[in-house]
Formats: sequence, structure tokens, C-alpha cells
Amino acid sequence: MNDEELLRYSRHILLDEIGIEGQSRIASAKVLVVGAGGLGCPSALYLASAGVGTIYIADDDEVDLTNLQRQVLHTTGRVGMAKVESAKTHLNELNPCSTVVPIAHRLEGEELEQLVAQVDVVLDCCDNFKTRHAVNRACVKFGKPLVSGAAIRLDGQLAVFELNNPQAPCYHCLFPEGDDVSEVRCATMGVFAPLTGVIGTLQASEALKILAGFGQPMYGTLQIYDSRSCEFTKMKIRKDPKCAVCNT
Repeated sequence: MNDEELLRYSRHILLDEIGIEGQSRIASAKVLVVGAGGLGCPSALYLASAGVGTIYIADDDEVDLTNLQRQVLHTTGRVGMAKVESAKTHLNELNPCSTVVPIAHRLEGEELEQLVAQVDVVLDCCDNFKTRHAVNRACVKFGKPLVSGAAIRLDGQLAVFELNNPQAPCYHCLFPEGDDVSEVRCATMGVFAPLTGVIGTLQASEALKILAGFGQPMYGTLQIYDSRSCEFTKMKIRKDPKCAVCNT
């Protein structure tokens, strides 16, 4: 790191748990953020401010006026712009040391697998089960840590999967694909603005712990947050011995 970077990240470097070595690992890391909405915005914001070397952001949507209540990377002046381009603009202004790679279409198939294969951590910040399961399958295939978040109404969820460990559960173990689970969207159900910030920031925190190699990432744990009472509930996720994804 040069003198400017040492100064920029000095408050991290002062932490015994991170120091020069941990910050250097963060600076050389590659992260994929799937979704540039309510969760992806705060996640990417803190990943960039912390100095993650390369941040891939994938989203096929454009900035809408209704997004601005919670999606903190976007502005009124960028309504109609691709969300990933809006995110890149903001993050480049925040920290030019981080390289932001926008992907303005839905990641799927071989392209998704190729990208997951080359990054160090994947953050699932999307809003639909089809994409969540596709991301999980790719992470299982290449043994990549997966940090999954969700937020709707006044409730949030966070789960972290250690997918390079064959004994650990995956997202499919928690929410099996094909189960009778109805999709719920902010557009119809509403979402409390700070809730997305809480969950998205926690996703960034877990990802940075994994990248820098300190603390205890909450592998194999589902954390539920109730913003009404500001209460967190944790529960262990059990590996499904019959899981069609991680036991094949």
C-alpha cells in the first residue's frame, strides 16, 4: 500500500485483528455483489470504503424514484440510469482505490459460474429465490463463501455459508428449491428503510471478516432481526443429508 492508502485505511490498520496484513488481504480481494438495491447498496458502500480491491455488482434494473427511500447509492438525478452504473459512480467518488465492475444484466448459467469461480466471497443481495438458488449452486460448486441477506416489511435475515466445507449446510438446506414458498416483494409488501441498511451492513461486515481472516464469521447460522423491537434471534442451520445441491 502507498502512503495515501495507509492513511485512508489507518483506522483499520490500528485494529490488532486487521492490521497491515488483513488490510492487504482486503485490498487484493475480489467480491461479487448480486443486486444493487436495498441490500446491495449498503453492502457495496462499506466494501468499497474498506478498500476491497475489485467489486463486481450485478443487477439488470434501473433506478426508480421509489428506490430512493432505501437504496443509498442512488440519487434523484440518476433516476432512469442502470443501477450498477449509478452504484459505480457513487463508489468511484467514495474510493477510487477500489475497482468497480458493473454488470447490467441478470447473472445466470455459465457466466455466473465463471464469475463466482474467480472471486473470494459472494454476497447475495437479490430479491428472488430463483437467483438465490442459482448463486448458491455456483458457490457450492466452487467452494466460495456465501453471505445471504433478506429484508421485507420490518423483518430481516442474515445467513453465512462456508461452502468450501463439505460438512457445512448450504442455502438449499435452509430453503429447499421447489418448496411452496411464495415470493414477497418490496413493491407490494413494503420495507422499512433502515432495515435494509442494517442487514446490508452486516453482510459487508461478515464478508470483510472472511477476507481479512479475523473474528468468527457466522457460518452455518441464520440471524433474524426484528426492527420493531431491535431484537436479534440466532439459530443454527443443519446440513440436509439429502440436499440435492451440496450432497451430490
